[in-house]
Amino acid sequence: MATMRDVARLANVSIATVSFTINNSKPVSPATRARVEAAMQELGFRRNAVGRALASKRTHILALLYPALQHRFRGTVVDFFTSAATTASERGYNLVLWPAANDAELDELTSTGLVDGVLLMEVQVEDPRVARLQKSGTPFALIGRTAEPSALDFVDIDFEGTVTAAIDHLVGLGHASVGLLDGGVGSGALRGYGPVVRTRAAFERVTAERGLTAFHATCDENPRAGREAAAHLLEEAPGMTALVLMNEHAAPGLVTGFRAGGVSIPEDMSILSIASSKEMAAMNDPELTVMSAPSIELGRRGVELLIDQLTGAKEHDRHALVMCAFEPGGSTAPPRAAAH
Repeated sequence: MATMRDVARLANVSIATVSFTINNSKPVSPATRARVEAAMQELGFRRNAVGRALASKRTHILALLYPALQHRFRGTVVDFFTSAATTASERGYNLVLWPAANDAELDELTSTGLVDGVLLMEVQVEDPRVARLQKSGTPFALIGRTAEPSALDFVDIDFEGTVTAAIDHLVGLGHASVGLLDGGVGSGALRGYGPVVRTRAAFERVTAERGLTAFHATCDENPRAGREAAAHLLEEAPGMTALVLMNEHAAPGLVTGFRAGGVSIPEDMSILSIASSKEMAAMNDPELTVMSAPSIELGRRGVELLIDQLTGAKEHDRHALVMCAFEPGGSTAPPRAAAH
């Protein structure tokens, strides 16, 4: 098995330089680093992760906090995980999933030195994890926003801009009566869930500004709840011709429920899904028009934000909002009355 002495001899550098390169404990010129890395690869030298951590006083491990028992995984979340893990690896870090509830204690994570930093997902507007991490002194960044996020590092979907763009698309088609159907997660275990709170507020504001007839409903995140929601909407909002959907798991049942009620999509009811994905939209018939969540960008930028904080980058954008991208489908059209 190759040793640091073997690497130093082949690269024609000192053992200390090899150590600095492996542990990032002192600056090494790019040319010297390249020689050391090439020698390590040629000799099959393996870094000792424990030794590296002891030398640098860092584990190079980031924890991604996701309340898996409170909020089921979505396709967009998987894309986020993949992007975040890839970015962390490219920057020399490992990303681990820590499936702790938002109200769980974090002492086991923050007091042991197990991780260098933490990424928070599924953020509530009043999120108890923020104060706990601030008290512990553990570096962290948010994928989402609290009610007052100005002093925090975060990247989030621009829900306000996305809802505005979604409603304006429907208004441009001629719709004047628009509904919002979101997920029950905002009123259950994750009360005050940021995306739902912000989407509801934006929907109320924009429909009022546009002079639209507006209707709001919420349901659990499954097809059966979607079917029940369709029946409820048809009964309570008979004049509604368009729906903004923020509940991708309820979508197949919603479409089936509308069809069972004699409502054709998009002729009688336009559906525009937001903060979802093209893949989830394609699981419906017709394929839904969607404003797709920027999951890959959020994952990349969230990890970069945290690592910049850890490495003391002097200039980095602490706050970032990213719009969802419009993806045309077969579920939006002018209302039937306007089409003739």
